[in-house]
Amino acid sequence: MVKKSAAPTTVETTAQAALKASWVPLAIIVLAQLQMGININALPVSLGPIIDDLNAPATSISTALVLYSLFVAAFVMLGAKIGKLFGERLVFQVSAVGHGAAMALMAIATDANMMNIAQAIAGIAAALLVPTLVVLIAANYSGRQQEQSLGILASIPAVASGLTFIVAGYIATALSWRVSFGLIFVISLAVLFLSFRMKPVPRHKGISIDLVGVVLSALGIALILFGFNNLNSWGIVIAKPAAPISILGLSPVPFMLLLGVVLGQAFFAWSERRVAHKKTPLLALEVLDTPEERNAVYAFLVAGGLGSAISFLIPLYIQIVQDRTPLFTSIAIVPYAVTVAAAAILSVRLYDRLTPRMLALISFVLVGAGMLVLAFTIGNDWSTPAVIFGLILVGLGEGTTLTLLFNVLVSASPKELAGDVGALRGVVNNVSSALGAAFAGVVAVGLLSVLITTAFAQSNLPPSLQQEINFDRIDFVSNDQLKEVLSQTSVTEEQVDEAVAINADARLRALRAAFLLLAAISLLSLIPSTRLPNYKPGQLSADDIAGEKKPKAAKTK
Repeated sequence: MVKKSAAPTTVETTAQAALKASWVPLAIIVLAQLQMGININALPVSLGPIIDDLNAPATSISTALVLYSLFVAAFVMLGAKIGKLFGERLVFQVSAVGHGAAMALMAIATDANMMNIAQAIAGIAAALLVPTLVVLIAANYSGRQQEQSLGILASIPAVASGLTFIVAGYIATALSWRVSFGLIFVISLAVLFLSFRMKPVPRHKGISIDLVGVVLSALGIALILFGFNNLNSWGIVIAKPAAPISILGLSPVPFMLLLGVVLGQAFFAWSERRVAHKKTPLLALEVLDTPEERNAVYAFLVAGGLGSAISFLIPLYIQIVQDRTPLFTSIAIVPYAVTVAAAAILSVRLYDRLTPRMLALISFVLVGAGMLVLAFTIGNDWSTPAVIFGLILVGLGEGTTLTLLFNVLVSASPKELAGDVGALRGVVNNVSSALGAAFAGVVAVGLLSVLITTAFAQSNLPPSLQQEINFDRIDFVSNDQLKEVLSQTSVTEEQVDEAVAINADARLRALRAAFLLLAAISLLSLIPSTRLPNYKPGQLSADDIAGEKKPKAAKTK
């Protein structure tokens, strides 16, 4: 009798142990996602020390973020195919270490160019790493566990944001901003060591890589992001002296944007042609073949861009306008960061009560309302309750929206397209991040330039000062930095004080206007949100959400 009773006990114990061990792969995947998330959040929170140490302008941080996101977005679809070709676990391991090596280079950067090279390498590594995350979850989990894992994965960028702002802010103030990037390298080694606990994913034989699609998509994305990021320095219509080329005196920016859009359309036309000839496209078009999926992508672009913009503007305001430390920055935005992370994780509980359409509409209204509160209340005192309330509103909407839209995309595609969904998520997430950071920099600096130029013309400052200062290269600088520049000119102390006052007023007005414009964009996002799935509570099964099959309401041709 003892032997008979021992067998079930052993089986039960083994099952329980397997259940506990099954969460180990998710922990490893989460650690890799954190590795990437810490990088893109450590850059803005360490903005002040980085620009002082590398002697670079404030907009160099947005340029580095754009470069990173550009390489991820341009090559993540190629990364998905490489993962299938060599096996996702192997690609996961190699790319995690490659990303860590780029962070080591970032930690020893001596100038802005070296920082940009490090971020470009990190972007290439992330392009390989991002698609493997969804595939590895699909390979290691099923049913309810897969649903929970996808929700956690979707929330990790928000968690990384909150964690990084606090930890990296303290490290940049107490030690050095370089330590944060050195720690990312250590995390990459831990990911490699632990990754052997995950199930290996079999290679897909006979995978053909669509090289034409790679070139079309990469060039299209690169032209759009580079063009947008250089709107101020190269000129919107008329070419400025900093523009690399001019076309009949016109800026190359509008031509780059137009060509980028054309190449994007050419990519989809080429992909459809390959499908018609029974060939595999770079991105499976099934992940975008319904209005619900396409509108989820549009909304995802806006939501990610808004988050990236506010993550750039807040440190810019605190560290440059208020001349505070990164540690103060991290403390000041704790309500925002914590709210984003909490909303991203807990909003999954609302899926049984509210439809994706209703939840998205509520979320974008919250983001828009929060931005409006910030635009009208932000001032020299960051601790104003109204400012904190505005940040909490934005955080609630942003965290909920990003998790929701990711789940909409995953739930609408079968399990075998997990790599393509991961690639699409990588493209959308990184294009939105790059555009958000670039948009924030372009709008804030552009408005600052207009405001300073106008105020200067109406002031009592001598016209000769305009010749001594290059008004074509206006950027956000602290009062001390401006005084240092003016000390090398012929102006008097009274004129220095007047110039500093003009600059301080223009900085604050430019940031307020930027938040106001972001509020308008958020409210415009209500349009694509009205086309999201309108499932009733209980209509989707766990298998639907986990991506095992298509939801009935999602696929109508």
